[in-house]
Amino acid sequence: QVQLVESGGDSVQAGGSLRLSCTATGNIFGIRAMGWYRQAPGNQRELVATITTGGTTNYADSVKDRFTISRDNTKNTVYLQMNSLKPDDTAVYYCNAQYALSPWSPAVDYWGQGTQVTVSS
Repeated sequence: QVQLVESGGDSVQAGGSLRLSCTATGNIFGIRAMGWYRQAPGNQRELVATITTGGTTNYADSVKDRFTISRDNTKNTVYLQMNSLKPDDTAVYYCNAQYALSPWSPAVDYWGQGTQVTVSS
């Protein structure tokens, strides 16, 4: 089992910045990639950014050059630095961890409870 606790969501004006944090506890040794997803009202949950244990990152086109994902493996924490925020970034942001019992096991997704980000124009 893996537990994910997010923090950092807030209300900001367009052009502002926020930093989200997500700390994993529990059976952390099975965690592979971690990432952030978001869901706006009436929309499906969508990928924002992911990062592997080795540091390889992947971003949605809509956030490239504005958001940066990073990971501190010593603290079991993943961060999402969000700059130049836009009203379209308004959503609940969810932390995700992909967990596998072994390198040959299929990955299981764990999710945090979500943190609200609201960007006003």
